Amino acid sequence: MTNADAGELFLIATPIGNLGDITMRALETLRKVDLVAAEDTRTAKKLFSRYQITTSLISLHDHSSLKRLDEIIGKLQRGATIGVISEAGTPGISDPGFRLIQMAAAAAIRITPLPGACAAISAICASALPLDSFYFAGFLPVRSGPRQRKLESLKEIEATLIFYESPRRLNATLEIMEQVFGDRLACVARELTKIYEEFLRFPLSYLRSLGREEGWRGEITLLVTGYDRESHSRDPQTLLEAEAELRACLADPDFAKGRSNRDLVESLMEQFPLLKRRRIYEIVLSDNL
Repeated sequence: MTNADAGELFLIATPIGNLGDITMRALETLRKVDLVAAEDTRTAKKLFSRYQITTSLISLHDHSSLKRLDEIIGKLQRGATIGVISEAGTPGISDPGFRLIQMAAAAAIRITPLPGACAAISAICASALPLDSFYFAGFLPVRSGPRQRKLESLKEIEATLIFYESPRRLNATLEIMEQVFGDRLACVARELTKIYEEFLRFPLSYLRSLGREEGWRGEITLLVTGYDRESHSRDPQTLLEAEAELRACLADPDFAKGRSNRDLVESLMEQFPLLKRRRIYEIVLSDNL
């Protein structure tokens, strides 16, 4: 339930490049709210100037204090209407608006989203990678160790993976991705909706070679095909590794103790889904001879 006496928080999507990519509803709302909280007031002023918007601005960025957040919540609780805008795109997605949204929800303040531009959605639509399911991973950790661990955790997700990345770190990220994921098909979408918009659809290894030769510039959205479980399961090396792990389980006296061959097969089928039941049964019989 919402607080009937409180105001309303509007999450307003703004252009990710081309200033023409804004909805009529967004412009109307930006003009009528009491205040707009912007991730970057300089960018907001350019948009406001283009569309003759005179609403007061307040900054809301990564380094905004709890005092600033409390100040905005206080205004909402007293009945103010406030819009939130990112530097570009949809508020709350990899930007500081998320903290305010959480606080507003906890305070039972009405939250109204205004749909519009989003780099992740724009990029995947034109990437030519599978669209039936996708996983938005946002920005990866800056340091190489945590970045690799994060990618390891995403390795077996079967949906198309979407990342935001800095052009300065993109080559390093592509290199680690190739090590972790293998040479999957990927797409670098850069400068979306801008003059130099570009979609580069190649395997990770080739994208990395392009980056070494020319470097990267502009805003980057990186998309990578998901884990292909079916192809992976047919890989002979993968099957051999799975069989070796299965034999190691059977060699553990505590694992097999008190279990019939049937019980062992049922348990191992859950543990090793890549292997067929018949093959598991053959290994169980041979190891128990």
